[in-house]
Amino acid sequence: MEKRRKLFCEYGPVCYEISLCKENLKRTVLDKLQKNHFAKTRSNATLPYIWKSHISTILRPLLGVDMQLQRNKAQNLRLAAARIDGIVLSPGETFSFWALVGRPTRQKGYLDGMVIASGRPGRGVAGGVCQLANLIHYMVLHTPMKVTELHHHSDALFPDAGRRVPFGTGTSIVYKNCDYRFQNTTPYPVQVRVWIKDGMLMGEIRSVAPLAKKYRLKEEDHHYTKENDGYYRNSRVYQIVSDKDGKEIQKNLILENHSKVMFDPNQIPKEELRI
Repeated sequence: MEKRRKLFCEYGPVCYEISLCKENLKRTVLDKLQKNHFAKTRSNATLPYIWKSHISTILRPLLGVDMQLQRNKAQNLRLAAARIDGIVLSPGETFSFWALVGRPTRQKGYLDGMVIASGRPGRGVAGGVCQLANLIHYMVLHTPMKVTELHHHSDALFPDAGRRVPFGTGTSIVYKNCDYRFQNTTPYPVQVRVWIKDGMLMGEIRSVAPLAKKYRLKEEDHHYTKENDGYYRNSRVYQIVSDKDGKEIQKNLILENHSKVMFDPNQIPKEELRI
């Protein structure tokens, strides 16, 4: 078999940083050429109507992950949330996670947290801020707004530990080529509020008028399968749209999960395994 030629970025940390800078510059130029209109205005005045709110636990025990990385994550989330809280998207504007947060560095106070690299958990500066992008994305899915950039986690890295949202509805972010973006496609200004309180990451999407429809997520046919190269986690996630009386008027498939299990398959619930 012919040996694979190494990429320039694989020749060491200096080469990796040069490659990263090149890719970041390409992304900046592309955004300018596409004339992306990113939201920049923040307001201390909270808009009156809540479209969706959500909370998530920050210190979540994960098998094989140092809890100090989880504690560091709390600091990273606090810094990133402060850059986003209160942002207002006018109709047509786009939310960009990295355009608001900027490059997270040690000089800005970010600490080592858990990161995912090559399908494995590791440690890196600002690790854990993806939880903030996850929370925002989950709220956006409960609105009519349009997600314009999303990078799914491709693998099932950990078994469930008190999961309260459908599997696979998170997003990967890496400065700044893997961004999370959504566009305000409604006729109203929309505000994103995010903050930390009592060990919880909290968020709200607000506007000047109530939503005309109701939105919820539903995960169906969740199960595991054993395949030639290992075990996989499978399901379908739908966005259910209802009228004000609760009558279902639309069912949108937003995600089909087929994620390789990276944790010990002995932790798969037997009743959820299909041979």
